[in-house]
Amino acid sequence: MNEIVSNFINYLLNTKKYSMHTATAYESDLQDFISFYARWSGTQPMPSDLAKIDTIAFRAWLADRSKRHLEHKSTARALSSVRSFYKYIARQHDIQNDSIGLISAPRVPRKLSKAIDATDVADMKSAITAIDTKNPWIAARDWALVTLLFGCGLRISEALALTQQDFANRPETLRIVGKGQKERIVPVLTAVNDAIAKYIAVSPYNNDPTKPLFRSVTGLAMSPRMAEKVIENLRTYLQLPDYVTPHALRHTFATALLGGGADLRSLQELLGHSSLSTTQLYTRVNMSEINDIYAHAHPFSMDN
Repeated sequence: MNEIVSNFINYLLNTKKYSMHTATAYESDLQDFISFYARWSGTQPMPSDLAKIDTIAFRAWLADRSKRHLEHKSTARALSSVRSFYKYIARQHDIQNDSIGLISAPRVPRKLSKAIDATDVADMKSAITAIDTKNPWIAARDWALVTLLFGCGLRISEALALTQQDFANRPETLRIVGKGQKERIVPVLTAVNDAIAKYIAVSPYNNDPTKPLFRSVTGLAMSPRMAEKVIENLRTYLQLPDYVTPHALRHTFATALLGGGADLRSLQELLGHSSLSTTQLYTRVNMSEINDIYAHAHPFSMDN
């Protein structure tokens, strides 16, 4: 059994090009199911047993996860991992099991962080200058990062993967490699190019254009935690709510475009979503704003 699971994880890494973090999560989910089934059935399952596992066993596993107070989101992901594993062994090992397809995942409420007010984003520039008074190049770096996340709608991992070379000659577009090694092209606004150029001009670590664009004080690549800390400091300084995070800047980018008339397919491409249903979540926010405007502006709402 260990060998077949190991082969599946290698398939995710080498063929599907999943990240190590994602592949590790899949492996953890599979081991959770296999360990449960061994306890539930009283025997360590062999590969041939995988075809015999019925809906009762799968539902018992989900019930067991519920007793362990695991979140619905975690269990839904675990079930998805097991389904992917079964698809793999059906293709690679001719092990078929239709029971897994009859199991419904727990319903998970889908949430989005709130958008940041445009004036708060603008205030971040002066706040950064005040916070990093002793290190002007750090101030330039932090504003370049904020401008990039908000201006291009990037994930923090995507922003930190960029190099100085990516901004040579003030590019009009960037080629971004996102989740699952999926590539997309995003436009670069003048404001983004300006902020990046000012940062590069004062950075003490601009001698190698192939190195990461965003650097720490010691010259090492900026980590996601460091980027989160930048926004945390801004949040504290400006007394902003807890939902103001690096990802909230990406969210603000999306809601701004949708509110400005961007269609969902275009927004999906810009954000790098593999599924349109993920992008459609942003319409909830936009419709909330529209309903508020409707309630205040329509003549029928003023009848009282």
